[in-house]
Amino acid sequence: MKLDKDTLRNMYLCMRRIREFETKAMRLFADGGIPGFVHLYIGEEAIATGVCQNLRDDDFITSTHRGHGHILAKGADIKFMMAELFGKETGYCKGKGGSMHIADASKGILGANGIVGACHNIAAGAGLACSYRETDQVCVCFFGDGSTNQGTFHESMNLASIWKLPIVFVCENNLYATATSQAQHMTITDIADRAASYGIPGVVVDGNDVFAVYEAAKVAVEQAREGLGPTLLECKTYRHRGHFEGDPMTYRPAEEVAEWMAKDPVPRFVALLKEKKLLSDKEIVAIDKQVDDEIAEAIAFAKQSSYPSVEKTVEDVYSDITEEVRVR
Repeated sequence: MKLDKDTLRNMYLCMRRIREFETKAMRLFADGGIPGFVHLYIGEEAIATGVCQNLRDDDFITSTHRGHGHILAKGADIKFMMAELFGKETGYCKGKGGSMHIADASKGILGANGIVGACHNIAAGAGLACSYRETDQVCVCFFGDGSTNQGTFHESMNLASIWKLPIVFVCENNLYATATSQAQHMTITDIADRAASYGIPGVVVDGNDVFAVYEAAKVAVEQAREGLGPTLLECKTYRHRGHFEGDPMTYRPAEEVAEWMAKDPVPRFVALLKEKKLLSDKEIVAIDKQVDDEIAEAIAFAKQSSYPSVEKTVEDVYSDITEEVRVR
């Protein structure tokens, strides 16, 4: 596969941005600066990067409770994301949604979601809209292995297959549904096998190899855009942190953790870039500095922002549409 230098630079910038954003979020949460729950994407950066590199600005994504990586890869503003994590009124959801409910419709980001499996049906709706309007837009649905046991997964896959909706279902199989290993909640090894039930392609890739993800996603996105229907793309990966921050992770064998840590997608990508002389040390250092500056600016923005007032507690929560508008 041959990629131009701008694409390679964008891929590394995206992976580094996700890694540093999540690392800072981890530390800020531990220090008490971020309220609520935080589910980090550290270790899975190659998936969001490889997939979203194939998308246009007007394409859609749906996400999960572990959504920071998807949202950043689709082009969300780091400042507004960080402010939302802090619960500040300058955040994407004005400080009321937090880590699990970040959305930006202007970027095609239909929202992270705290409900396991809810993203499947939202993606089906977005895919149906694209098909109905006869655009060539595509929706990518990111989800974890555990959610494939939900009815929403099967309902959406069935609907997408019979109507040939332009959806790429991306399963980020990190081997655990919260604290339950895949072997304990399903009898198959490859979740992509489930695609056969719906007569659509099922593809398995190394989710820690950004090039493998990019190539597989490219084929799936092009097929969806051409009206050939959905694909189930399974990316084998591993989260470096617990299911949520504070999870003691006692359910994962030490040798398994060590094995997967050695497959860390970020240094793996850097090593390849250097080995093949695709980016120079100077270029990599410059990207690292750009990311550090962006995140420092985002943290400063979040800390300087105000919390929403008590008077705004239910603003944007309940509908206040007037009767005149409703009749129209």
